[in-house]
Amino acid sequence: MKNIISMLLFVAALGPITAQAQNKILIDVGQAHVRKSLLAMPSLKRLSAVVTPAQERMGDELYSTIDNDLLATGLFKQIEPAAFLENPMITGLRPSGVEANGFDFQKWKTIGTEFLIRGGYQVLNHQIVLEIYAYYVPKGNLVLGKRYSADATSVRKVAHTFADDFVKAVTGKPSFFLNPIVVAVDRGPKTFREIYTMDWDGHNMQKITNHRSIAVSPAWSPNGKYIAYSCFIKRRIGRRGIMRRNLDMLMYELKTHRRWLVSYRDGNNMGADFLSDSRHLLVSLTRNRTADIYRMSIDGKNIVPLTHGPGLALNVEPAASPDGEKIAFSSDRTSFPMIYTMDADGRHVKRRTFLGEYNATPSWSPDGKKLAFASLDKRKNAFDIFLMNTDGTGQVLRLTSAHKPNGRWANNEEPAFSPDGRQILFVSDRTGNRQLYIIDTTGDNERRVTHDHLWYYQPKWGPENAE
Repeated sequence: MKNIISMLLFVAALGPITAQAQNKILIDVGQAHVRKSLLAMPSLKRLSAVVTPAQERMGDELYSTIDNDLLATGLFKQIEPAAFLENPMITGLRPSGVEANGFDFQKWKTIGTEFLIRGGYQVLNHQIVLEIYAYYVPKGNLVLGKRYSADATSVRKVAHTFADDFVKAVTGKPSFFLNPIVVAVDRGPKTFREIYTMDWDGHNMQKITNHRSIAVSPAWSPNGKYIAYSCFIKRRIGRRGIMRRNLDMLMYELKTHRRWLVSYRDGNNMGADFLSDSRHLLVSLTRNRTADIYRMSIDGKNIVPLTHGPGLALNVEPAASPDGEKIAFSSDRTSFPMIYTMDADGRHVKRRTFLGEYNATPSWSPDGKKLAFASLDKRKNAFDIFLMNTDGTGQVLRLTSAHKPNGRWANNEEPAFSPDGRQILFVSDRTGNRQLYIIDTTGDNERRVTHDHLWYYQPKWGPENAE
């Protein structure tokens, strides 16, 4: 999965605008609601005298990928090309005074531009080369100027890399553009479900299982090397050795494609989540009509119980906090499934949700301050995504609400925080099948990620540039 990209700092003489925005945060993403900055990003210029149709398609893909990335952040609003006061296809990529026929900052200021991105591309010896500049127009400062070069098959990776560099330059924080997703996928009821990886925007789908069974609950290790998941495996069960399918947990190593059974105790072995060391994980095991959470090493050994009922309670869906000190999980120990937290050793269990009658699938924000979860709204008879402080204080915020084509309320569930903590990835059946969406943690800027006829389940983010 990992693509190697050569990213060379573009060091051509930049004349009087070499005074860049030196580590200055131009957009404060720490605010609850961030005002959208006006962004002008004209089409990429062709830097070669001759451009083939295939190369032109590469340029279009570069542009559309960058555009989609930046709009997905909710930080920018694009200025329509009809408002431009100069023709970007004629003027240069750098301002007048720096290069002949350069662009005029004043014309971009006049239409309220805050950020201007000027770029061009060419294909040389099967390499895509992107030369691109980002400016903070009110001050006339160069924010970012780079040349990216990569194999022509890595057009989208180049685009994601620039978009990530730009967001880092103006916010001081990374984005999620280079973080892949792992997800269970099928073609609808009564079909096999397998595990796939993909880019955040739904492209570059890669199938990593072929069990011809039902695979569920994938999780990516923090070091990017492993994916754990559960699958119904046909094998001999119990003392009498009866052949039947059991929900076992497996580990997949991305670099070597090696796969092994981690937990194959009789009953359900499910709900994996890695601890921060990537050498241990959390799993929920069902025994005698109960389900409890355990910690074990990725070879399936050194198993330690963390919950003990009470009674016939089901304790499932464990999620480790980013610092590894807490575990969130769902439990029906009070008759209805609710979200609880406990210390990493299983002590100090506390109920965190009191919303409705069914709360599930907790997800920690990267800073450990928020929990996203799905809750059943009895009035709507559908699930929605909610957000709360991890200590249970403050107002619980509803993030989603949507209808299906038949007018009934849609289910929005299985949330997963983005690595930058500003978006939540989730599954919704509002189109009739289960598709992936993202939404800001403010409940704004909801965007559909996948546009196909597949059905998606339990998405999780992976680390940047995972193997």
